Amino acid sequence: QVQLEESGGGSVQAGGSLRLSCRFTVYATSPYSFLWFRRRTEREGVAAIDGDRRTMYAAPVKGRFTISKDNAKVYLQMNDLKVEDSGVYYCAARPSEIVGASLDPYAYNKWGQGTQVTVSS
Repeated sequence: QVQLEESGGGSVQAGGSLRLSCRFTVYATSPYSFLWFRRRTEREGVAAIDGDRRTMYAAPVKGRFTISKDNAKVYLQMNDLKVEDSGVYYCAARPSEIVGASLDPYAYNKWGQGTQVTVSS
């Protein structure tokens, strides 16, 4: 079992930066994989990290976004933001023994409530 709580969304001008945080509480000893995905017209995986800290990024954000984690939170550092990065950003989790660093939101069985990111031109 895991609980997720996102924070850090907001409004920023194009070219700016935001850092999203996802606080997780895990009621298990097994490692977890985490995904940040966003919803605009569809749900789109953005960045993922597995229990061994291996990462994967979607092509539109590679080189601009960085996913990381510590013992309590998963972070998404977003730099050089573009208008098309706007959307609701969600954190998702699943035990690493079931899924690795996958960008498919439906491979994860626990999603957070989301945080809004708005990038203006």
